[in-house]
Amino acid sequence: MTGEAAADRRVVALTGADALPFLQGLVTNDVLPLAKGRGIVWAALLTPQGKYLADFFVVNTGAALLLDLPEALADATLRRLTMYRLRADVQMAATPLQVQRGLGAAPADALPDPRHPALGWRRYADAPGTGPGTGPAIDWDAIRVAHVIPEAARELLVDDSYILEAGFERLHGVDFRKGCYVGQEVTARMKHKTELRKGLVRVRLHGEAGFGDEITADGKAAGVLFTRAGDHAIAYLRLDRATGPMQAGGATVTLDPAP
Repeated sequence: MTGEAAADRRVVALTGADALPFLQGLVTNDVLPLAKGRGIVWAALLTPQGKYLADFFVVNTGAALLLDLPEALADATLRRLTMYRLRADVQMAATPLQVQRGLGAAPADALPDPRHPALGWRRYADAPGTGPGTGPAIDWDAIRVAHVIPEAARELLVDDSYILEAGFERLHGVDFRKGCYVGQEVTARMKHKTELRKGLVRVRLHGEAGFGDEITADGKAAGVLFTRAGDHAIAYLRLDRATGPMQAGGATVTLDPAP
């Protein structure tokens, strides 16, 4: 099984003696266990103010250390990493590898998506995978909506989103024991000293509404509608205003139980 091609990803090779320690001081998750062998870690890069800049996978395939980046943010992310590199022994280079992903039985060289079991596995290979139209399409948006899993440039907004509001703790994208990283102080404060009043949640829709529609409750702004799949969607809501029926576009919106 080769899996579906994920055409919206870019795979970059990471080399040099300082590669993992360099990332460890920058990203939200603990990547040092990858020094021991094959594995995959999902992490985010934040501003010093704790706001989202990018998320990506750090992968040890057993043969190479890779960054699996969203194409929409790849150039900006690599520029930011290069800016932080200074004199560290770290090199980043393009590769011909492509991301394949699938559900069910995984190839021997695949790795489980660390965010949620429902996302199946990821594989890095020269072959592009099946691609659209050559096999049963997997509705990844439906899976993301069912489990409230955000995606770059959709629910995760550069210089705006906070990762705890986006569910990174639940999805294994942040480690509170690993020590300092850029934006760590704000993230830790949100974890330990405040109660989250806003965040990504799953909602049910009755009627027509689309991506980016404002959600209101009793005429007051309550949030924004994001990815929709059937009668459900991911929304960013002010939780204190999500206590009853809300409106977005021509739809009635109600809060769904937590996944």
